Amino acid sequence: MFEFSSPAAFLVLPLPWLYRFLLRPAMIEQRAALRVPFFNELKNHGVGSRGHDFRSWRLGFLLLVWTLLVTASARPRWVGEPIQQGVSGRDLLMAVDLSGSMEEKDFLIDELPVDRLTAAKAVAGQFIERRFGDRIGLILFGDQAYLQAPLTFDRKTVLTFLKEAAIGLAGEQTAIGDAIGLAVKRLAANPADQRVLILLTDGANTAGQVPPIKAAELARKQSLKIYTIGIGADEMVIRDFFGARRVNPSAALDEDTLREVADRTGGRYFRARDIGELENIYLLLDQLEPVEKDQQFYRSRQALFHWPLGLALGLVILFALIRLNVGNTVLALVSRGPSQTGQG
Repeated sequence: MFEFSSPAAFLVLPLPWLYRFLLRPAMIEQRAALRVPFFNELKNHGVGSRGHDFRSWRLGFLLLVWTLLVTASARPRWVGEPIQQGVSGRDLLMAVDLSGSMEEKDFLIDELPVDRLTAAKAVAGQFIERRFGDRIGLILFGDQAYLQAPLTFDRKTVLTFLKEAAIGLAGEQTAIGDAIGLAVKRLAANPADQRVLILLTDGANTAGQVPPIKAAELARKQSLKIYTIGIGADEMVIRDFFGARRVNPSAALDEDTLREVADRTGGRYFRARDIGELENIYLLLDQLEPVEKDQQFYRSRQALFHWPLGLALGLVILFALIRLNVGNTVLALVSRGPSQTGQG
């Protein structure tokens, strides 16, 4: 659909006509005429008729340029079809553990063993892609917690930061309390009614300045709901020089603390022992925190003012060239003088 964003600009369109018809023309002083001895030569070259035609066309040029300039000032634009967008109003932060224990390869993707962080990236990435309408941010934590991606509707950017995360990037230990505290700090100033933190870890709080339970109390006061996910298999077969033996690679996982953090903030604790359970957890989170609440519509707008503006500029240049051509013709004839004119 074509429209003008500032149609009031067309109110100035009649100004040249008002100026011409309302203001009285200046009195023309009668003076002695200048006799041009080579007037017939000018007439033979068509300068007289060309000057008359030029004066006739000049007014049309100027009026057309004025109309184009006013049209550009009205800011014409093309408005596209309405595109429906869902906006939930939810601020959702994801906190991912990058401690050294996340390199344990006790998950399988397509029958191939992968480390815990790779499994978390694969499943959490699909979850982010489904969160249409949420503002999503990313916190990475190890010895300390870092805000890798602030809250944004740009899910692709968050996905990129998640894919680029590497084990040990934030240190070898696990600062769960600091990650929760950072989430509370980043969400405290936001007016959103729904604030959600999804925290994924495979261990216990071994670093940081804030205990997880105290951080959970701060989160509860700020209406921050926390969903905690404990990741890691319960049993794993290790083959060494003495043969095969079964171990629990998740022995360091502090499930009691994770469960307490979730309970105090109105969230839930989940246990992911394999890739299937991890996928089901994120699907369940989609149900617990539904994506779309309100409907908004967006129309793409393409500015078109440069077209009439460019055409007006082109006409001005053409007008100047025509005027310069007429002036050069007159000057050439004047420079020849009456004596040279008679020799023709």
